Amino acid sequence: MIIEDEAPQTPIQKKLGQVGKVLGIVCLVICFIIFVIGLIKNINPIEMFMTSVGLAVAAIPEGLPAIVTIMLSIGVTKMAKQNSIIRKLPAVETLGSSSVICSDKTGTLTQNKMKVVEINSKDINLVTELACMCTDCDLTYKEGKVEVQGEPTEVAIVKQALENNKNKSELYHTMPRVSEIPFDSSRKMMTTIHKIGNKYRVITKGAPDVLLEKCQKQIGIGLGQTSILEKYSIQKENEKMAKKALRVIAVAYKDLDFLPQKIDTFNLENNLTFVRTNWHD
Repeated sequence: MIIEDEAPQTPIQKKLGQVGKVLGIVCLVICFIIFVIGLIKNINPIEMFMTSVGLAVAAIPEGLPAIVTIMLSIGVTKMAKQNSIIRKLPAVETLGSSSVICSDKTGTLTQNKMKVVEINSKDINLVTELACMCTDCDLTYKEGKVEVQGEPTEVAIVKQALENNKNKSELYHTMPRVSEIPFDSSRKMMTTIHKIGNKYRVITKGAPDVLLEKCQKQIGIGLGQTSILEKYSIQKENEKMAKKALRVIAVAYKDLDFLPQKIDTFNLENNLTFVRTNWHD
């Protein structure tokens, strides 16, 4: 469908088409009138026909396309001086009529690198620890430096954890990852399961509005049916951060004595304890 779809004409192309149509009609009318006048004056019909054709050809503005191209080229030059590179000449005229340009900036106008700018939690060490453990990033060591490889958002999480002296590899030694429920766009979250001694810790991170419904309590605050105000407060804070152009991610967890026989969202992603943080591109 994309290949077959043709780009719409720009305003100047439409206007030139209208001018060409008007010129064509006017030329035909004038040529016909001159031909008729010649016949009335008993001039040879063939001579009058050739004269009419000559007038029609002479009326065609052959220099118009060249003039339009030159003007558009001047526009391209001016746009280039404003750091806007244009590939197709007609786009200059269209872009000049634009007041707002919407673009997917990630990886195009930016380096596609995320960075943690705010952490909203009473326990920063806990939230960074949980968040970095619930990622699929890999840590490698080159020339004494730690390099993080993975999805940009998760890389930002792991790097923030490193700044708080929380190394994912070291955490996995003490709390090995034994299972997971991968991220799913319909669920908008992912879950990892870690063994702590004889118990298990379930960590889930994802969209705040979705994850909040899976939680029954927050650190130090109950989030049950009687905690509507607390949930509302979190939702408003989420909206406030989103208005700052922050990509907000919530983190939750729970500890279990035993794992359920079936590792799935129904058995694990519920009755969680809510913590939170947010990231920025």
